[in-house]
Parts: sequence; C-alpha cells; structure tokens
Amino acid sequence: MNPYVLVILLSSLGLGTTLTFASSHWLLAWMGLEINTLAIIPLMAQQHHPRAVEATTKYFLTQATAAAMILFAATTNAWLVGEWDINSLSHPLASTLVIAALALKIGLAPVHFWLPEVLQGLDLLTGLILSTWQKLAPFALIIQVAPTIDPYLLSSLGLLSTLVGGWGGLNQTQLRKILAYSSIAHMGWMLIVLQFAPQLTLLALGTYIFMTTTAFLSFKVSQATKINTLSVTWTKNPTLMVITTLAMLSLGGLPPLTGFMPKWLILQELTKQELPLTATIMALAALLSLYFYLRLCYAMALTISPTTTNSTLPWRTPNTQSTLTLALTSSIALGLLPITPAILALVT
Repeated sequence: MNPYVLVILLSSLGLGTTLTFASSHWLLAWMGLEINTLAIIPLMAQQHHPRAVEATTKYFLTQATAAAMILFAATTNAWLVGEWDINSLSHPLASTLVIAALALKIGLAPVHFWLPEVLQGLDLLTGLILSTWQKLAPFALIIQVAPTIDPYLLSSLGLLSTLVGGWGGLNQTQLRKILAYSSIAHMGWMLIVLQFAPQLTLLALGTYIFMTTTAFLSFKVSQATKINTLSVTWTKNPTLMVITTLAMLSLGGLPPLTGFMPKWLILQELTKQELPLTATIMALAALLSLYFYLRLCYAMALTISPTTTNSTLPWRTPNTQSTLTLALTSSIALGLLPITPAILALVT
C-alpha cells in the first residue's frame, strides 16, 4: 500500500476514535464510529484475497448495522425525551437499543458470530488493530451510558460473553480465531464489573490491549497462523517461544503475570458487592479460556518437532522484522503484577 494512503488511513482511525472520545452529542459520536469503520476497511481488503474480501464485507455489514441502530436509538431518545446528549439517555427503549448496538460493535455475545470469521480473514497486523484500537471508541460509549442500562442486562451480557469466549475457543486450531474468542471473553470480564467499578474496566481494557498486542506481534514474528506451526517456533527463535508462552499464560490470568491482576481485582469487587455466585461462574469460565491457552503453550514448549529438514531450516534464515514494540508490550504484559497497588492508586 502507498505510504501516503497508509498515513491517511491510520490518521483517520485516530481521528474517528478521538472524535468519539471528545463528543457529548450522539451525532458526533456516530460520526466518529463511521470514520473509524471506513478507515479500517481498505486496510482489511488490501491483500486482494477472497478471504480478506469476505472478511471485509462481513465487517462492513455488521458495523453498518450497529451504526444504524445507534443512530436510530439516539433519534428515538431525542424524540421521546428531547435530548441528544450522550449522558441523557434516559428512555429504556433507547438505552436497550444502544447497548445492543455497541455489543454488536465490539463483538459481545450473543452477537459475536462475526468476530472470529472476520479476524480469520485478516493478516495479523490488521487483526491487531481490529482487536485493540477498534474496541476503544465503542467502549468509551458503553462506559458513558452504563448508568442508564439495566444492571441485569449488563451482567447477562458479561457472563454470556465470558462463557461463550471460553467455550468457543476450545476446539479451534487457527490462532486468529482463538484470539477472537479470547477477545470475547475479556470483553465479558470488562462488562461484568462496569456497573460497580468503571476504573477496573479501564484497567482490564488496558492490560488486555498490551497482552493481545504481545500475542499478535509474537505470532507475526514467528509467522504462525495455526497451532501446528507453533511446534517449530523454537527453531526460529527460542527467546520468542518463551515470551509467547508467557504471554499466553498472562492472557489466561495466571499469577505472577500481569493478566492475573484484572481478574483478581474484578473477582474481589464482585465479592464485595455480595455476588459470590457471579464471581464463581466468572472464575470457572476463566478455566475454559485457560485450557485453550495451555494448548498453545503445550504446542510451543512441550512438543518436540520431528528433526526434519523443514524444521531445522528456519533458524538459518535471519529475521529482519523489528521487535522493539514486541519487547515493550511483552515487558508490560508479563511484569506489572508486583506494582498493582501503584496502578490501583493511579486509576482510582
């Protein structure tokens, strides 16, 4: 892709998200979401492959539907209440439509079916943008409208997303689909605590972004797209294999890695709110996700690839990809747990 076009598209991505962040009017927020969607579509279709075109089409139709629902909900609220302000979403019909549309935007269950299919058709860098940056603007709107949403609806969406994200990833062999179901499960963790402690939602979102960035960049450097190809990662870069394994365990929420921090704090908050059953279901759902992360770790660290010419050749080819961003994100994704008190003091 032409560098100038790439700069324009990436700038538009930033502009759309910033516009949604800064707006207090539903029309401006909708415009920001539309700019975001239109900017990422050329990035998704740049491979000119049938799978990429299919993924782009599915993504466009889904996002257009969600954007139309947001506009309809905002217009309905303005008609019934007389307010276009985001924080004045007071009518139950409008608030339910908005949370349904935003759930469709970020891929929450039960409207998650598009996300694994779309992510599977993209290259790893575009998939990284879709899994991290594209979640920010809709999540900013969800945080703003959360006080007007029925708490039972938020809890149901969060629980269902966590269960579906764990259950759906169990029989997957494609890494991008596994990361898509991982995204669904993490979105559920963020949503379940939103009504009680929004700062924990932001903390979980931040740690998720760093961990997912580490996972995508690790797979990009090792050129892995399936579980089978992970077994020869050690021939390409043994250090990368260790980092990727730890990143998977961090995504699963194992101590003493960073991924344990948000899960620990969210379960603690749910217990404080006298919701022990919800906390128990969330903890059990986390075990489902941990299982398929451990499958990846088993393929990378505990499987010895056959000593054939194909498995011994990759280490002879020098890797020219930049790993500076991977080094930074992996450090954050693996080592923040000891400074949890300082992070809590910052976010609260």
